[in-house]
Amino acid sequence: MQVTETAAEGLSRTFQVTVPRTDLAEKLAAKIEEIRPQVRLKGFRPGMVPASHIKKMFGKSIMGDIVEELVSSANAEALQERELRPAGSPEIDLKSDVDKVMAGDDDLVYEMKVEIMPKFDVIEPKTISIERPVSKATEAEVNAALERIAADQKIYASRAKTAKAKDGDSLIVDYVGSVDGVDFEGGAADDAEIVLGAGRLIPGFEDQLIGAKAGDDVDVNVTFPDDYPNQELKGSAAMFKVRVKDVRAPKDAEVDDDLAKRMGFEDLAKLREAVKTNLEREFAAQSRQRAKRRLLDKLDDAHDFELPARMVEIEFDTIWRQIAADKAADRLDPEDQGKSDDELKAEYRKIAERRVRLGLVLAELGRESGVEVSEEELARAINMEARRHPGQEAQIAKFFRENAGARAQLRAPIYEEKVVDYIFELCEIKDVDVSRDELFTDD
Repeated sequence: MQVTETAAEGLSRTFQVTVPRTDLAEKLAAKIEEIRPQVRLKGFRPGMVPASHIKKMFGKSIMGDIVEELVSSANAEALQERELRPAGSPEIDLKSDVDKVMAGDDDLVYEMKVEIMPKFDVIEPKTISIERPVSKATEAEVNAALERIAADQKIYASRAKTAKAKDGDSLIVDYVGSVDGVDFEGGAADDAEIVLGAGRLIPGFEDQLIGAKAGDDVDVNVTFPDDYPNQELKGSAAMFKVRVKDVRAPKDAEVDDDLAKRMGFEDLAKLREAVKTNLEREFAAQSRQRAKRRLLDKLDDAHDFELPARMVEIEFDTIWRQIAADKAADRLDPEDQGKSDDELKAEYRKIAERRVRLGLVLAELGRESGVEVSEEELARAINMEARRHPGQEAQIAKFFRENAGARAQLRAPIYEEKVVDYIFELCEIKDVDVSRDELFTDD
């Protein structure tokens, strides 16, 4: 194999690679001998098919595999010999006649274009100094959180027998549903609770019960939506005979032992303790995020080197697709509204450059310190992702097991957090006490 560097500009490199047809022929012969014992063809005893016949039948296909393997290994070898690390997959431009190469009549000649990783010195983590805002949960904040829990844990008390149901009321009902006069499976219930306005039932169902009183019989006419899970009912008009047994008005629960017990705690003191713990866990996570942001700012300011253009372009394209979608849906951030596309592209290209630069810096710091993501950590991340799709856990897990790119996307944020933790252990961090509002206010 002959490799010649034909162009070098910035981080871009171009090589011409030549693999002699004699080398290809040797590899083809070796591959045929390797597979001969497994070849089964009509008219031949198992493992006794002549090499010439295998070459005639499958030569082009086998040569295709050989060329693919050779290109991959040749690219890696060319870069390793020159101590170059690729910043992405090389671009291949075949120069020789593919049919002649496959037939063994021509050398394999192709051009490889690749961007390489920049060489730069990373900042010593021990020289970094940052401030980390920290906050403790006050009694007032714990009390406010308990009040929010009580508001979410509404209790209902029966209204007067003559009271008409209002939006937000809870109704206890019996009902039977039918389509074209025929009751359908799963369409009946006794002592069912329906909260008016909750939107948990078929569209229009709850609305027709507003104004009903205890003891009323109401005919509710609805149409099952087209996306209804039951294939036999979707799009069908149905009628439900509803007997209203009780109309109950909502009220916020009291912050007391009863509330705690409904939440699964022994008493209010235990609930209060759990709420405070959760608040301080939330504060700690926010504190870390603020410290991480300040660390990334320091790393960005401390490094200035040429960036692989292709990596920046890929990052920018990803960002811009989201911005374009937000703009089309009229959900751009307020600070971006009114700006021209050119202004937005200029700003978000700088963000793309920052992300690529920080990614390279963190990767280099992680490489130097030996940070790695274990298979156990990756497996936990896959399980967490699978749990986000109830009923599809097995398919999601299988997808990640079989898709290296998807696994890499899960591994990247884990790796980043581990590198950040490594830097936090070495750099100087000064904790600064702040209020909750200050903690959650973006810099």
